[in-house]
Amino acid sequence: MKLLQRSLVARIIASLLAISGMALICITLTMAMSNSSRGDAAAINVAGSLRMNAYQIMGALQRLEYAPEEISAAQLDSLVASFDQRLNGTTLQQTIPADDRHERRRQLEKIQTYWQYSLRPALKTPPSTTRLDLNTLETMIVAMVNDIEQLVTYLEQSTEAKVRLLSMMQVLFLVLIAIVVAIALYDVRYNLVVPLRQLMVLAREAAQRNFKPRSQLRGSDELALLGHTFNKMSAELATSYAALEDKVSRKKQELERSNQALRVMHDASRALYGGGNDLCSSAAPMLRELEKLLNIGPIRLSLKDPFDQRTMPVLETHSRTRPEYCRDQECHACLIDPRPLEMVTNNQSQCLLLPISVGDTLLGTLEVWYPQERLNDSTRRLLTMLADQLATAVYLQRRIEEQQHVTLINERTIIARELHDSLAQSLSYLKMQVARLERMQQKEATREMQSAVFDELRTGLNSAYRQLRELLTTFRLKLEGPGLQFALRQTVDEFSQRMEVTVELEYDVPPYLLNPNEEIHVLQIIREALANTHKHAQAHWAGVTVRFADARLLVRIEDDGIGLEDDSSPPMHYGLVIIRDRTTTLNGELSITNRPTGGASIEIVFTPLTARLIQQQPVTAASDSHLGTGTS
Repeated sequence: MKLLQRSLVARIIASLLAISGMALICITLTMAMSNSSRGDAAAINVAGSLRMNAYQIMGALQRLEYAPEEISAAQLDSLVASFDQRLNGTTLQQTIPADDRHERRRQLEKIQTYWQYSLRPALKTPPSTTRLDLNTLETMIVAMVNDIEQLVTYLEQSTEAKVRLLSMMQVLFLVLIAIVVAIALYDVRYNLVVPLRQLMVLAREAAQRNFKPRSQLRGSDELALLGHTFNKMSAELATSYAALEDKVSRKKQELERSNQALRVMHDASRALYGGGNDLCSSAAPMLRELEKLLNIGPIRLSLKDPFDQRTMPVLETHSRTRPEYCRDQECHACLIDPRPLEMVTNNQSQCLLLPISVGDTLLGTLEVWYPQERLNDSTRRLLTMLADQLATAVYLQRRIEEQQHVTLINERTIIARELHDSLAQSLSYLKMQVARLERMQQKEATREMQSAVFDELRTGLNSAYRQLRELLTTFRLKLEGPGLQFALRQTVDEFSQRMEVTVELEYDVPPYLLNPNEEIHVLQIIREALANTHKHAQAHWAGVTVRFADARLLVRIEDDGIGLEDDSSPPMHYGLVIIRDRTTTLNGELSITNRPTGGASIEIVFTPLTARLIQQQPVTAASDSHLGTGTS
C-alpha cells in the first residue's frame, strides 16, 4: 500500500491490472456460461420435436382407426421408434443436469417412465384390440404432451436465467471497470497531467534562462521527486550560469585586450622593421601601450653583442636613471612613472624571462615584470609573440647592416677595379711618357722629337679625362638607379640627346641574374660602343639589345651609320680595346661586323656567373651556388 501511495507508475500499473483482471474474469465467466448454454437450444428443439411427434402418433392412431387404407402399422411403428429415439437421445441427456433432485431431471425421468411403462406398451397392442381404447390413448398422449411442454418450459426458464445472469454479470463488471477507470483518470489528471504541465512551464522558463520559478509539487511519487530534483537543478544552473557569464565576461575582456594588443603589435611592426636600429623610437611606444593593456611592466630588452657576447640593455620602459646607451638626451620617456619599479623593489611583482632568439641563435633576453597574481595563458602567448617579433626585427636589422656592409665593400671593390683597369693604366702610361720627356730634355733632344711626346701626353690626358668622366657617369647611374635596366634607360636617353637620333632599347633579362661586377662591365661596354657610334658612325638610328636565352646573355649594339672599312679586321681603337678587354673578363665572345642593311654591329655573348654555376653544380646545390654568387 505504501508503494502504491508513493509510486505513480505503480498506481497506474495497478489500475491497468485491475481493469485487465476484471475484463479477463468477465470474459472467462461469459465463455463458461456460453459453454454451459451450448446444448440448451438443441434440447428445446428436441423437446419441441417430441411434442410434434406425439401429435403425429395420435394422428396416425386416428387414421388407422377410421381410414386404415391411408396408413399402415409399420408407419405407426416408425413414429413410435422415432419418438423413443429422440426421448432417450444424447441431446436431452447432456443438457439436463445429472442431479436427481433437479426439476428438469425429474421431469425428464417422469416423461421417460410414463413413455416406457405406460404409453409405449399401449401403442404396441394390435389395433383390433385397441379400437375401443382410442380415447384412452389420446388422453395418455395429451397428458404426456403436457409433461413435454412443462419440460420445454423448464428448459426455456433455465436458458433465460443464464442469459439474465450473464447480462447482470457484464453490467456488474462494466460498472466496476468504469469505477476503476474513473479513479485512474482522476489519479492521472491530478497526479500526472497537472504536475507535468507545471514541469513543462519550468522547463520553458529554464530554456529562457529564467531559473527563479520553483516546483510546488508535494508528495513522494516520481513527479514530486522530479520536481524537487528540478528545483535543485535550477538552483545549481542559476549558480553555474552566473559563474559562466562572469567567466565569459572575463574571457571577452581578455580577448578584447588581446585583440587590442595584437593591433598595437601589428601597427608597430612597420616602424619596428623599418625604423633603423633605434629600438627606443620604434619599439618603446609599442611596449608602453602593451603595459597599459595587459597590466604588466616594467619591460627591459637586453641584446648580446655579436662579437664579445656581452649583454647590453638597450631598452627599458621604466628607469630611475637614463640608460647607458641612450642616444637622445632630450627624451625622458623611460623616466616617466617609476611606480612599477617600486612594486619590483617591494617584491610585489614577478619576472618572466623570455629569450630573443632566431632558431638556435640567442640574440638577447626580454624581462617582463607582472603583478603577483597568476599570468594567464593568453598574455603569455602574446608576450611570446612579442619576443618573436622583437627577435625578427633585431635579426633583420643585423642582416640588413651586414648586407649593407657587404654591398659597400663590393661597390668599393668594383670602383677600385674599374679605376685600376682604366684610369690607373692611363696614368701609368702618362707617367712613362713624362719620364721619357725628362730623359729627352736631359739629352737636349730636338723640339720635333719632344713635340711627339707632348702629343702622346695630350692624347693620354684626354683619354684619361674621358675615362674618368665615363666612370663618374657610370657609377652615378649605378648608385642612383635600382639595377642594370634603370641604368641602361638613363644611358639610352643620354646618348639620344647627345647624338640627336633615336636610340632604342630592348631589355629582356630576369631580375638578379647579373652580379654587380657583370652589370658594370655590360654597362661600360654599351656606353663605350654608343660613344664610338656618336664619334665615328654618323648614324641616324642606334639600337641596344640585352636578352637572356639558353643560359647565355646577348648584348648587341648596332647602328645604321657608315659601318667599318674592313669587316674582317676592324680598326682597334682605344674604345674597341676596352670592349675586347671587358669581354675577355666576362669570359665572353666578341663579334664586330657590318650589318647587311648598313652600319655596324657589336655582339657580346657570355654566360653569367649565376647561370654558369647552375649548369655546373647539381640541382640540390643550385640554391647554395646562387647565394654564393650574390656575394661575389
